[in-house]
Amino acid sequence: MTTIRLLAAAVVAVAATGCAVGPDYRRPDAPVPDRYLGQSAAAQAPTAGLAAWWNGFGDPQLVRYVALALERNLDLAQAAARVAQARAGLHAADAALLPSGTVTGSAARAYQSVETPLGRVAGAAPGYERWGNAYEATASASWEIDLSGGLRRGREAASADYQASEADFVAARLAVAAQTADIYIGIRGLQARLGIAQQQAATRRDLLAKVRLLHDKGVAPEYQVHQTEGELAQAEAAVPALQTALDAASNALDVMLGTPPGTHRAELLAPVSIPAVPAIGAMGTPADLLQRRPDLIAAERRVAAGNARIGAAMAEYYPHVSLGALLGSATTLSAGHLFGSGANEGAALLGVRWRLFDFGRIDAQIAQARGREAESLAAYRLAVLHATEDVENAFSALANRAQQTAVLVRGEDALTRSRAASFAAYRRGAGSLIEVLRADDTLLRTADARAQAQTDTARAAVAAYKALGGGWEPGGIDKVAAR
Repeated sequence: MTTIRLLAAAVVAVAATGCAVGPDYRRPDAPVPDRYLGQSAAAQAPTAGLAAWWNGFGDPQLVRYVALALERNLDLAQAAARVAQARAGLHAADAALLPSGTVTGSAARAYQSVETPLGRVAGAAPGYERWGNAYEATASASWEIDLSGGLRRGREAASADYQASEADFVAARLAVAAQTADIYIGIRGLQARLGIAQQQAATRRDLLAKVRLLHDKGVAPEYQVHQTEGELAQAEAAVPALQTALDAASNALDVMLGTPPGTHRAELLAPVSIPAVPAIGAMGTPADLLQRRPDLIAAERRVAAGNARIGAAMAEYYPHVSLGALLGSATTLSAGHLFGSGANEGAALLGVRWRLFDFGRIDAQIAQARGREAESLAAYRLAVLHATEDVENAFSALANRAQQTAVLVRGEDALTRSRAASFAAYRRGAGSLIEVLRADDTLLRTADARAQAQTDTARAAVAAYKALGGGWEPGGIDKVAAR
């Protein structure tokens, strides 16, 4: 009698509240500064929007490859499959809140042995028929009344998990777009450097020929010949190293596009200029990252899921009440009697499950849920810190690489004028051809450094767009994930 009173009191108390047990979710605070330290240095040129930032580089082939990667990349296919799994989990949580029903039926025909004890007794009866039929049909329904809100908390957790999977999918899209652009820019930079290295090797071969000629005439010492041979070997060795890196980058681009290595290599044979670097427009504030970067949205949704699972675990303190009904026909020997009034049967059920003497285990389950929620919260805050770190590092690299490129461009211009002056002096007979060739060599080494710095600047811009969460519009996760 005491147990019944406790049950009634618990049911009344929970029903009176009309809400789910456990803590209600509130978005956690995140450690973000007021502004980016490198924000002013990152916006010095015509700006490109964040939504489709790859268009700002002004390279149609880059735009096409990014579009192909977003359509065919196999990492995205895996992320889309994970979204489908999370969506199915949400549907299952929705279904748990609704009544469930089953319909069963059976028809059997059996042949009775006369060698069994039952068969010997029955077989002795007059008119015994060894063949027999049996028919049965039943419809049942059940519904768990979510008094404590445990099922609703489970549905909240499943919904948050689904939203996190959608955000993970968008984050994967941004990573694929950024990596595709980074690889493509790297390919164009390597092609530029390879062309410069080939010119440098040709220049040093000419220089070696002139030094050997002077040595044969007794004008140049032997050590200059050996020194020039070493410089030529160094220049020639750079060519296969750059070609190896270029082949690897081309293969990596094909994999990003979901195609076998070598598929698009012919399209990339003709070198084009390294894509121009657009400045970043409408970058917002660090606080905007919380809504801009999908990886932070996914981390925050996992905190929400962990919070909901605390409530689901706390719901085990309370009794679980379910209603059931059964309507069917008892086993009959004739199909014609299956739905007759004499065969009908029914039942109504009230079920109660209460872990009344298991509170210690429930306490442990709640503690585990709280621990997982605390872990998710720490991971979210750490992700926010890393996000702002990514942006600051990208801004710093972008500004410094751009400055380095500008310095090398000025140096290349100066060396170009110096080489022209050396060649003019050589034509007047006031200078030697060796001086002209060495001026060419110095100019080409500076041009290689400039090409590398220009490539690094463009790649830093890609990193900055990725760090800012560029490549989608906030609020459009459902549309993007559904593609």
